[in-house]
Amino acid sequence: MTEEAVSAHQLVERRLGHNGIVQPLLTDLYQITMAYAYWKSGKTKDHSVFDLFFRRNPFQGEFTIFAGLEECLKFLERFHYSESDIDYLRKTLPSTIEDEFFVYLSQLNTNDVTVYAVPEGSVVFPRVPLMRIEGPLIIVQLLETTLLTLINYASLMTTNAARYRMAAGDLQLFEFGLRRAQGPDGGLSASKYSYIGGFDGTSNVLAGKLFNIPVKGTHAHAYITSFTGLNELRTQTLIHKGGGDEVDLLEASTTWRARLVDLFKVVGTEANDGELAALISFAIAFPDGFMALVDTYDVKRSGLLNFCSVALALHDLGYKAIGIRIDSGDLAYLSNVARHYFTEISTTYNIPWFADLMIMASNDINEETILSLNEQGHKINCFGIGTHLVTCQRQPALGCVYKMVELNEQARIKLSQDVGKVTMPGRKDAYRLYSESGFALIDLLQQTYEEAPQVEKKVLCRHPFEESKRAYVIPSKVEKLHRVCWKDGKIRGPLPNLKDIRERVKTSLKTLRPDIKRNLNPTPFKVAVSDNLYNFLHDLWLKNAPIGELS
Repeated sequence: MTEEAVSAHQLVERRLGHNGIVQPLLTDLYQITMAYAYWKSGKTKDHSVFDLFFRRNPFQGEFTIFAGLEECLKFLERFHYSESDIDYLRKTLPSTIEDEFFVYLSQLNTNDVTVYAVPEGSVVFPRVPLMRIEGPLIIVQLLETTLLTLINYASLMTTNAARYRMAAGDLQLFEFGLRRAQGPDGGLSASKYSYIGGFDGTSNVLAGKLFNIPVKGTHAHAYITSFTGLNELRTQTLIHKGGGDEVDLLEASTTWRARLVDLFKVVGTEANDGELAALISFAIAFPDGFMALVDTYDVKRSGLLNFCSVALALHDLGYKAIGIRIDSGDLAYLSNVARHYFTEISTTYNIPWFADLMIMASNDINEETILSLNEQGHKINCFGIGTHLVTCQRQPALGCVYKMVELNEQARIKLSQDVGKVTMPGRKDAYRLYSESGFALIDLLQQTYEEAPQVEKKVLCRHPFEESKRAYVIPSKVEKLHRVCWKDGKIRGPLPNLKDIRERVKTSLKTLRPDIKRNLNPTPFKVAVSDNLYNFLHDLWLKNAPIGELS
């Protein structure tokens, strides 16, 4: 296959998305029953506007990363009820439903739908619509559940990954969570969106193929325990990297182990021979990629000594080991012990690169663990993170909602005794206003007919529900947040690849002040409404709220 053909094939795979079950029937039944009721009521030509947004930032933080837009657009491209879909609905829905409705469903498409969205990978905040979906009421209603399921986990996962990235700083991060994820789709989505959020790679091979994400892996404890003694080595020779005769790696490794006993201050018999055999075997298989798990028996008395013995034997043959992985125990202490020995060997035997061997930790790590390890002065330079990352254990759902805000050019509002659940009525634009220091200062929602805020011109920003909370802002920069991404049945503009979205996450986070991003008691980012939208919201509220009667 030519390079051009391979690229075309990869593009087709990417455009199809990773999940073939994302289709119109991936929805809640009430969406289809509502569609029938709308149809029966003669609402097929009604034009609606819906907002997709969330009410609270996850993980006790004050920012969220928007993700999942690409999958939503691919879903819109493929939206169509197949013959088998219609047959299934005929059998599932009440027998009283008229046949003409099924004909209507079979002819539906998204050609008359328009979608405005914040660019994927952007920092976003509560109440600001991530997407504004406009079009015929029935079709826009039918999109609700699928769009929510594509956005909720993607944004939650990307935000979680971004928080890990901030906690880890410049250290390498790898996602190791496939076996703990919520099913195969959860595993693929976790790999994809953790990479967007800032992780350097994944252990998930299929994700690597589908999304061109770097894959990483070493071996499990089972590989170590599969050997019980040196006599089990069936292959023990390795050719020098520069060529020549085969060298007995077993003999070279045991010679080095005898020399290192004094440096490690252990009795030679304490080191496990089965572990040494396993590491020699693995090194022979991967001499240029020797990364070893060292905590199967005892990190200090066995694992490190055996690893260094094999790594030095490889060095004599022209190879460089990569490093170690520690999967249990006191990670800060053990990483310091490992780094100490690596440095000692580097100095003693004049091998400069040995001091910088990778130390990877992978012991059920979460964000708080990394922050704690930072305080303890660890020497880890890579984390492999699984369960807490992919399951978002700290908060399992984001809570995006999908609300009608306009029908036939008439604003709609949903009221609630919980003020936080009152919706923002009407078609709105969102702008991000920046301060002179270059940081994002406030997000402003206003009605679409209003003139956009201007640089260096004073604009009144109001809290949507608290009358006395208001402030003038003179922005040094104004950014319109929503862009047309779907119109006339087509994706508008080129879809960014994962690396582009990943880069947007980085640059977008840099626009936030450090106090907004901090782990403990972060400062809330302000979301405001224009004076016109404030008055419109409260007038509509009063018109729709029932008037009580005292007796």
